[in-house]
Amino acid sequence: MSIDKSSVIFGNAIDKKTIKRANKSKRKYIKKYGDDSNKDYRLSFVPIDTLDFIGAQKVVFGADGTFADNALIVGNIRMGFGHYRISIAMASCAHALGYTPCWLDLASFDATGSKMIRAQNDLYSLASRISQKSKLFNALVWEPMNSEGFKKITYNAVDQKNSELLVPIFKNIDKDIPYIATHVWPSQAAVHAGMNNVVNAIPDNWPMGLHLSEGAIHAVQTPFAYLGYKTLDGFAKKPLNGIPENQLKMVGRFIDHELLVDLEGDNRRRIERVNSGKPLRLLLTVGGAGAGFDMFAAMVKHLKPYVEAKKVALFINFGDHREVCDKLVKATGIKSYKTYFNDYDGLKKLVADIRDGDADGVYAVYNDDIFRAVYSTNLLMPVCDLLVTKPSELAYYPIPKIFMKHIGGHEVYGAINGRELGDSLNEYPTAKSLNAMLDKVLSDKEIIPHLCDRITELKSQGYYDGAYECVKLATGKK
Repeated sequence: MSIDKSSVIFGNAIDKKTIKRANKSKRKYIKKYGDDSNKDYRLSFVPIDTLDFIGAQKVVFGADGTFADNALIVGNIRMGFGHYRISIAMASCAHALGYTPCWLDLASFDATGSKMIRAQNDLYSLASRISQKSKLFNALVWEPMNSEGFKKITYNAVDQKNSELLVPIFKNIDKDIPYIATHVWPSQAAVHAGMNNVVNAIPDNWPMGLHLSEGAIHAVQTPFAYLGYKTLDGFAKKPLNGIPENQLKMVGRFIDHELLVDLEGDNRRRIERVNSGKPLRLLLTVGGAGAGFDMFAAMVKHLKPYVEAKKVALFINFGDHREVCDKLVKATGIKSYKTYFNDYDGLKKLVADIRDGDADGVYAVYNDDIFRAVYSTNLLMPVCDLLVTKPSELAYYPIPKIFMKHIGGHEVYGAINGRELGDSLNEYPTAKSLNAMLDKVLSDKEIIPHLCDRITELKSQGYYDGAYECVKLATGKK
């Protein structure tokens, strides 16, 4: 039976109207999807082939499963690629520190709480797509909701009540297994279910009530986020009690072990490519919701002459959205490009070949498998020179970056953090301003080496050790 977390949050009493709304929301999902609170969901495990190098096991419904003695659960949901990417980083660092990562995607089950997550995610995705088509909706609804609406502590009360629906999935999970959540719902669910060692890995730099999970350790990546959650300033019209020190830790950025082991060598090779006049390798990550498509198209059109002159090599990961590739090719008039469609082994061979070799032209990457689609970007990052992305979860990764316009106001602060730390260029809200800065990067051969040197310096200072630290917090290690 779950503990109520909606009426009082960190000692802050929630108004009766909000509590009534929270209870109504939970009842609505039970009426729609059924009450499974008495179900006995048995669990089993399936190896994740793409992540076999870290021994990751996906948790599924089944009767014959037993968690390994050194298991660490990564609780997550698929919402775009971001939370999966952070989850892979946690699993990677868990494996590097001697644990068996168990992948618990709470949205993947045939359970009431899972259906609730999928319904909410569908609404979020729909609103995100509308925001890209309607400037009015984006200005009046989507931007304010993502920056101020989700910030309110009252928003957390409703989520906490809905997360109680996820408790049945945890019935046969040992409560002492270390647990890291990369979205707040898996964190809240674990706390409601009585898990004892829960880390809530917060993905954004902008503090929001949406991310609160009282009872878990809130792990944040930046000083700005730390103080925001320590004070809960702006979460309500009146001053609030903040998160106590024993439930809040600043750990650094959430990065995979594999991306860190030879980061210094990756930066050295980037600098050597710039100094020897080789094509600048640009990595573009294109989402499936249509976010930023027009800017991507304008950028690729602008870069075509550079590609033809062998001053730029373009690597474009379309994730698991094949149709977006066709759309971009049509919009930009690209005539020749190398495809890695569902060719994961071919992509790995390409990465090995170009690590110390040459690359030119346009490379289009796509995979039906969600894990391969996400991890393709991880494979490409070490051998590319500049990442072009919106300032979401990739804003914190150790590669020189330039940011397209954000999608949702909370992403703004990821770009700000990168700019202040010095491993990223700015966020550019228009295709014209973005292309102008790309021109500058291509003409000024000192920019990429400067960013690389800064990334190496930040690594030496522990700024990219956040995923390791989350594992240590969940397992009680120092």
